[in-house]
Amino acid sequence: MYLDDYKRWLEADLIDCDLGAELRAIEGDDEAIKERFAVALEFGTAGLRGTLGAGTNRMNIWVVRQATQGVANWVLTQGGTQTVAISYDSRLKGWNFARDAAGVLAANGINVRIYDELMPVPALSFATRYYNCNAGIMITASHNPAKYNGFKAYGPDGCQMTDDAAAVVYDAIQKTDILTGAKYISFAEGVERGLIKFVGDDCKEALYEAIEARQVRPGLCKTAGLKLVYSPLNGTGLVPVTRVLKDMGITDITIVKDQEYPNGYFTTCPYPNPEIFEALRKGLELAKEVGADLMLATDPDADRVGIAMKCPDGSYELVSGNEMGVLLLDYICAGRIEKGTMPKNPVAVMSIVSTPLAVKVAEHYGVELRQTLTGFKWIGDQIAQLEAAGEVDRFIFGFEESYGYLAGPYVRDKDAIIGSMLICEMAAYYRSIGSSIKQRLEEIYATYGRYLNKIDTVEFPGLSGMDKMANIMKGLRENPPKAFGSKAVAGVIDYTKPEETGLPKANVLSYTLEDGAKVMVRPSGTEPKIKAYYTTLGKDLDAAQAEKDELSAAIKPIFS
Repeated sequence: MYLDDYKRWLEADLIDCDLGAELRAIEGDDEAIKERFAVALEFGTAGLRGTLGAGTNRMNIWVVRQATQGVANWVLTQGGTQTVAISYDSRLKGWNFARDAAGVLAANGINVRIYDELMPVPALSFATRYYNCNAGIMITASHNPAKYNGFKAYGPDGCQMTDDAAAVVYDAIQKTDILTGAKYISFAEGVERGLIKFVGDDCKEALYEAIEARQVRPGLCKTAGLKLVYSPLNGTGLVPVTRVLKDMGITDITIVKDQEYPNGYFTTCPYPNPEIFEALRKGLELAKEVGADLMLATDPDADRVGIAMKCPDGSYELVSGNEMGVLLLDYICAGRIEKGTMPKNPVAVMSIVSTPLAVKVAEHYGVELRQTLTGFKWIGDQIAQLEAAGEVDRFIFGFEESYGYLAGPYVRDKDAIIGSMLICEMAAYYRSIGSSIKQRLEEIYATYGRYLNKIDTVEFPGLSGMDKMANIMKGLRENPPKAFGSKAVAGVIDYTKPEETGLPKANVLSYTLEDGAKVMVRPSGTEPKIKAYYTTLGKDLDAAQAEKDELSAAIKPIFS
């Protein structure tokens, strides 16, 4: 079957010359052909993501057209404006994929609002809401290496598509022949027919206004003298992040030159993920050189932001997503209470794999902290529930441990633009009172306890990777561990059982240990990876780290 598909592609007019050359190069190589054609990229709630190349198991214009036809079929059943918003980041072939998606939608009689320049995830979510669209499409592979691209689908609320809608789209995709099944007209024809229009300046300005309205202490940054080093990691953050920071009064911004402009090859950081040190290395070198108070980096689609903070001894320390989530929650709560802008019965939201330290901080400020499944769409869903009840102003903050933050309901996905704004405002505030982010973090630990949150990630590459992961999860359920190392398991939560968790079904296992430490195991839904999340609480950092190391050593054989 896969050889038949290969021959059909080989004989087809694939338009993209790269694809034809690749197919000719692998002629006779059964393993290479099998890897490209034995399976198709599966459309899930996060859409599609895969390596660029030829075949059904790669990202290319034919896979994008097929996926877009699936979205179009769904949109045509929805009524409403019959409009879809599209954005794309700096990834290779990003504009090609966005343009072709627009051509498929237009051929189906659906209106398109597409950005005329690369723009991040929050801008796509905002435009989807601003134009009352039925759906949104973001061409991105987030923080994956350069060989990847992807296709993320959004619902009318600007949130990633629901499971139900994604299932309908996937069903339509499977019924669409990949080479001939998608309707298509050229981008130029779509523009001429009035079906394809660019996102207007009014929408772009409205996004900036919505973000800047969420400042906790407006005007503070104009006089704080904050010195910042910033890297967009060759992605979409440069224009929106610097615009907002300059609007709020931060002008001493040094950009990491090699990472300033869009570059889908990501030559200076092969893994453009602000969670890892290598992506921040050039920014850290520059921060030390210029003596910056703060070094900040956003990922290619600017929905995540990572930082390094300056310590009293002049060194720089990376701040984890959990730590920043807690710091921002603490800052927003304290600041809004001080300014009299805290809503009645405030709500914050975090994912179940994020730090329990946030629970303590929320309790201190009288904030209801809701916990959701991993994936920012679930935080968006909580905002939607508040909106439906006429209480959307209660939402003050949402975060995930994977460096995703949102303050305000103007979009329904994580937003590195507002994350950058609030982090810089927080740094400026602590600087203005003779303190620092580092000092405030230590005060939080002194108040609530020395929590440590760490993640181990194990990759399972190749076609068999997902099967190996499934067998590991099956083994954990059929033979539940009684202990990890010397620590006995006191309780287990299986998130495939909604009747017990009160949350939608998810392939996650959570183990609470006798001393209160926690281990959670979760396979990725988009990549062949399993993550183990550890939370330990020690009298100091060394004690917390020692327990984490013991737990990690105990789990390693399970993942082998």
